[in-house]
This record gives sequence, structure tokens and C-alpha cells, in this order.
Amino acid sequence: MADFPHLSRRGFLNRTAAVGGLLVVPGLLSACSKTDAGAADGEGALDKLRKQGFVRVAYANEAPYGYMEGKELKGEAPTLHREIFKALGVDELKPTLSEWDGLIPGLQAGKYDVVSAGMAITPERCANALFSEPEFISPTALMVRKGNPKKLTDLASAKAAGVTIGVMSGAVEGSYAEGAGIAESKIKTLQKPQDGADAVKGGRIDAFLLTGISLRWLARTNPDTEVTEAFVPELDGVKQYSPGGAVFRQGNEDLRDSFNRELKKIVSDRSRYVSLLQEFGFGATELPPATLKTAELCKGR
Repeated sequence: MADFPHLSRRGFLNRTAAVGGLLVVPGLLSACSKTDAGAADGEGALDKLRKQGFVRVAYANEAPYGYMEGKELKGEAPTLHREIFKALGVDELKPTLSEWDGLIPGLQAGKYDVVSAGMAITPERCANALFSEPEFISPTALMVRKGNPKKLTDLASAKAAGVTIGVMSGAVEGSYAEGAGIAESKIKTLQKPQDGADAVKGGRIDAFLLTGISLRWLARTNPDTEVTEAFVPELDGVKQYSPGGAVFRQGNEDLRDSFNRELKKIVSDRSRYVSLLQEFGFGATELPPATLKTAELCKGR
């Protein structure tokens, strides 16, 4: 794990008592057994999903990770998860839209079975939910106005230029900006990626900080913007490589483990991984290394 310490992507779980209107309590579902969470009759979670023929997944409508196009759920996570659940004998994903900060609280409350949104694996979140092994890694970038008038390349250049940075609400990028020494007054919080693009175009912020994958996708429909070369931010001198994964309710370890077995088959096959996800801007550079393990990420290593 020496090469991939403290990996994280996008949001960290809000540490206040209430997030998205629901109380977030580590071990909220600890009364459930390892195998029967979500199945009152003691039936295993995967067996239940197989019998009903579908799995309820939550998405945050953030392209290219998980979003609705017409009536079809698309993106990195749903595409990968659909492939995995089909291999597990569950043919259909039933989507539920959630605000980003409500994803884990909704999972805890039993509104859905899996978060299918490319969520970052962080110790704070691991205290409240179960994560799959990493599905991808992704460095960070800045969206700026066309021509990059401030000549920004990374957070150090943003600090030196004294610019205003936008970050998503509840997102890990806020901690990246703070860790780079950018003043709190220069960090503006936004609710959605498009809000960030609009703020850049309108001159309300100088740059919008998010994963390079998200920003390249966003730039497709915001031609007055451009995206810097991706870079790896640091916190306390430690590089942040940004892994994401599927999220399961505590108590559903067996379901998570079954998912991981199928996920490993895909991430171990570079050509299959790329063919599945290249439509959404994911390629071989996003493949998580075999040495990158969720158990270590959850410990903050």
C-alpha cells in the first residue's frame, strides 16, 4: 500500500449529526446479522435479490459516474454494476435518484440496496457503510474559462494567484483546497457540477475543482470552458489518488463479497474494463491496481 496512501474521491461523509435529513450513526444497522440485512425472514440478501429479479440502486445524477439519459440509467457505476449483478443472477437495476449527501443515509434507511454513484472510499464513510473493492482511480483537475486566463495548473498555482475555487457541497475537494492553503473565503460551495460550470462561465469563481473525468464530461456541454491537465492533490504531504466503489448496507457483507468476486474478474481484464467503460471516459489509466485494497483505505492508509 505504500504507493497508494489515503486514496479518496469526491465527497467525504458530512460529520455533523444530520446529513440529508437523516441521522447518520455508525453501526446503525448493527442489529442485523451478517447475512440477513434487508431480509426480515433471514433470507440472504443476494438470494432475495435473485428471487425478486432486481436490485435497487441509488445514483446522484452525476455524469459520467451515474446518471439518467431518457429512461435509461447510464454511467460508469451502473454499467459496471449491471454487468456484475447479471453475473450474480440479478438482471435488472431499479434506480433511485438521491442528492449526494443523502446517498449513505438513504442506504442505511433501506431505501435501496446499493449506491451506484462512483463514491469515494474514505474512513468516514466506511464507518457508516460497506464498500466494494475499488472500481477506478481518478486524479483531479480544474475547470476554467476558455483560454485559462489565470494560467492555473493545480492548487498551488491557484493559491499563488489568489483565485476563488468552487467545490461541490460535502465533497472531498474542499479538503484538498484547504490542505493546499487556500483561504476559506476563497472556497465557494456549489450543489451540482453544472452549478460549478455556470459559476466559472459567469465569473463568480475562477476555477471549479473536481475529478478530471467529471470535468472533461462536463466540458462537453459547456464549450466556453476548458479543463486543465489532471493532477494528484496532496493532504499533509500525502498524494490523493481518488478511488471509488459500490456501497452496501452494513450487515450485507455476503452481498458485498459476492459483488467483489465478479468485480475482480473485470478489473483483472484490461480490455474488458476499457470496452465496458470507455464510453464514459474511463480507460486503462483508471484501472485500480491490484495492490489497492478497501480495507486499507478504510483505515486511512
